[in-house]
Amino acid sequence: MRILLWHVHGSWTTAFVQGGHDYLIPVLPGRPPDGRGRPSRPGTFDWPPNATEIAPAGLRSAGIDVVITQRTNELGLITQWTGLRPGVDVPVVYLEHNAPQGRIADMRHPAAGVPGVVIVHVTHFNELFWDCGPTRTVVIEHGIPDPGYRYTGELPTAAVVVNEPVRRGRVTGTDLLPGFRRYLEVDLFGLGSEPAGGTDLPHKALLDELPRRRLYLHPVRWTSLGLSLIEAMQLGMPVVALAATEVPEAIPLGSGVVSTDVTRLARAARRMIGDPGLARQMGQAAREHALARYGLARFLADWDCLLAEVVCG
Repeated sequence: MRILLWHVHGSWTTAFVQGGHDYLIPVLPGRPPDGRGRPSRPGTFDWPPNATEIAPAGLRSAGIDVVITQRTNELGLITQWTGLRPGVDVPVVYLEHNAPQGRIADMRHPAAGVPGVVIVHVTHFNELFWDCGPTRTVVIEHGIPDPGYRYTGELPTAAVVVNEPVRRGRVTGTDLLPGFRRYLEVDLFGLGSEPAGGTDLPHKALLDELPRRRLYLHPVRWTSLGLSLIEAMQLGMPVVALAATEVPEAIPLGSGVVSTDVTRLARAARRMIGDPGLARQMGQAAREHALARYGLARFLADWDCLLAEVVCG
């Protein structure tokens, strides 16, 4: 199957392109958002050779079987670049990564009502909160390549991964970090985290650095289920997390502590800092659960079932 999709979310796409299809990734000069192509930053993500860059001019003769869109403007780009009508001449799956923003009564999905489009949500929480009207929705939960058990917990600190923590502020819980730091040392990582005292590392280096910390702290108030959280669990890290959006479903009892009480979370993190044995035990449980629920094989199988259905009918 030949699949057209844009490089929008590096971690998700890295998992998706591990399947057995041909993946066409648009590329434009200067690599703007609509044409980022394959990852160009050294040490980021490993994509197989069947994920190939293609200029828009080559798409009309590319023999596309299905398109994965992730932003509303891509629906227009399909016709502009391929000459095909979305949902009419080519099947379209709209992948929604994010939880909706705004008043609960106004959370209408931008692809709701678009003929011939199926909306895929990455969590059941997102499907519940987005208003997709009569449009068919499917939930395909995240899956990631197993990074392997790397936990050492040698550093008595908490690791946090937040991209753009200053701009996103309360959404990602950046404002909660000073309160946590009254109880324990917190190391912040993520793209654009330097203004908040954090460190931006390539993905491969990040996977080495995270499990050196005693635990993973997830202070995010409102977002989809972060892949960095799943990666931390598969690395073997125990988790302390706000009980918001999909988190209570993702972190079972014994894998960490989940609560809306920030003080309770801070004390739980401090307890793990002081008890390496407890932290290691919880981290092993977290890894076992994350491998079972968010494994790559299940993720790819779910997508193969949907793609075969929308392409073959």
